[in-house]
Amino acid sequence: MPMPETELHYADPFQLLVAVILSAQCTDKRVNMVTPELFRAFPTPQKLAEAEPQELYEYIKSISYPNNKTKALIGMAKALVERFDGQVPEDIDDLLTLPGVGRKTANVMLAVVFNKPAMAVDTHVFRVSNRLGLTNNSRTPLATEKTLMKHIPAEAIPKAHHWLILHGRYVCTARKPDCEGCYLADICKKRAADLRAAAKDTPPAAKKPAAKA
Repeated sequence: MPMPETELHYADPFQLLVAVILSAQCTDKRVNMVTPELFRAFPTPQKLAEAEPQELYEYIKSISYPNNKTKALIGMAKALVERFDGQVPEDIDDLLTLPGVGRKTANVMLAVVFNKPAMAVDTHVFRVSNRLGLTNNSRTPLATEKTLMKHIPAEAIPKAHHWLILHGRYVCTARKPDCEGCYLADICKKRAADLRAAAKDTPPAAKKPAAKA
């Protein structure tokens, strides 16, 4: 997959920021079902900043945590209008001042929109990195981010973010990873550990009795 991309649908940085905020603890598929009507109603930060909470809520009520995200989206839009002339900033410190924007969301924006070497760590990246052995039992998303940033070439980091997410979403899933169909199984730390454990638990084959003369 030489050109991996986010599965969220968007037309500009503002729309992607809205979609990423909505995607927290929610599937991209569900977000993509909601955003077409949402973007038609609120196509710009200015329009969203003027929205009444109940009006916005009606568009996103099928998304997880709609009350909190309604508040975050309106606050984010107001901050963009008041402090950034309606433009999504490309500095992580500025992004982190926006309501609803944490480190993962900020790094998504930097990598996807601005093609900067930023590694957004979600549950998929965190899980897959530890399983493959790209990280060594990292305890936090930040520890995972720092390790991946240290060892992946800067020019590959924006792509690697998507590679890890998509691998975790469709192959190395949380409950039933497809190890048999995984093209990384031969270099996977967890797969090797599982095979060693299975071999250890397998009783030795019974010896056949010697043939009588």
